[in-house]
Amino acid sequence: VQLQASGGGLVQTGGSLRLSCAASGGTFSTYNMGWFRQAPGKEREFVAAISMSGGSTYYADSVKGRFTISRDNAKNTVNLQMNSLKPEDTAVYYCAADRFRLGPYRNQYNYWGQGTLVTVSS
Repeated sequence: VQLQASGGGLVQTGGSLRLSCAASGGTFSTYNMGWFRQAPGKEREFVAAISMSGGSTYYADSVKGRFTISRDNAKNTVNLQMNSLKPEDTAVYYCAADRFRLGPYRNQYNYWGQGTLVTVSS
């Protein structure tokens, strides 16, 4: 499956952004999906994940209550609604897909998009 992330940009502290990830080349509904992010000089970290059906979601503590992951299997997309953004949310955001497990571990995801940059100004 190929993944294409979009929706990044520059936003002020407290603002909102909605990231989208479009999938092609596979049966989207058979993949668990995740969002990760990587800030300059830091390792890539887990943000959120959603099960194949969308019935289960999983968030990093740092974004819980502010970010919402969702998916539309009819449109082959997974979204990340980001509210109450903080400067520490500044990073390149990546979507990822895994056929077998739902979880926060980077090395479990076999497919990755190219990333979209989110910059939160203070």
